[in-house]
Amino acid sequence: MASISRGKALNHSPSRTRGSCPGCERTRIKLIYERTQADGSVLKVCKNCRDKKQLKSSTSTLDLQADGTTGQ
Repeated sequence: MASISRGKALNHSPSRTRGSCPGCERTRIKLIYERTQADGSVLKVCKNCRDKKQLKSSTSTLDLQADGTTGQ
């Protein structure tokens, strides 16, 4: 591939595929890879989070009640 055309598709995409990764919560990182959650929704994640089993934002499955105990 010629060096003049490398990354051209990324430069034409909105915000050049950069944003905040929902997996590791890094900012201004390239979100190229797609991850499908358990509910069927698709998220764009970074290279480091593409093979992780569970995203950081979905790990907080415990419900805190008003008295501070967890409801399970």
